[in-house]
Amino acid sequence: MRETPQNPLDFTAVLHDEQPERVVARYRAHGRRLIWPVLVLVAVAGASGYFLGRFAESWQNDAALGGAILVVFVAVLLPVVSWLARRYTLTTRRVIVTRGLFVRQRHEVSLRRGFDVTVSRRGLQAVFRSGDVTIHSGSEHPLVLSDVPDANLIVSAITTLGEQSNRPSFNS
Repeated sequence: MRETPQNPLDFTAVLHDEQPERVVARYRAHGRRLIWPVLVLVAVAGASGYFLGRFAESWQNDAALGGAILVVFVAVLLPVVSWLARRYTLTTRRVIVTRGLFVRQRHEVSLRRGFDVTVSRRGLQAVFRSGDVTIHSGSEHPLVLSDVPDANLIVSAITTLGEQSNRPSFNS
């Protein structure tokens, strides 16, 4: 319960928003980006299980093992790590895009300012109900949430939170 301010002319205490910022959703790009790395991993595991140890010379087995490790590193590990390195966070006050593993870049848009949200779909995104959500907040560079799952739900959540955050809160 909030105490009455000592100074009756202190209107900031009455209009102050007491609600803390809460995380509404955390998400990454759509998981279909991981289909090819998983298929490559299964193919390399099957080929390695079949071919390794069948070559006449030991250097050939070592070369096949090295090739399999290289293919797994390039075609499986790098795409999975790049998928894990980008995260989108929707809070009651902001939309935050975080990129990077060791060096983090953070871009955010406040929901208290006026903004425009658009969804664009390309390729198979319509089949998977995903899309690119672009938030135009009046700055030169709009914030783009690339290939997010269930894009229409995210757009409706952003607009609802934007409407709620622009309403003044009168606490007595």
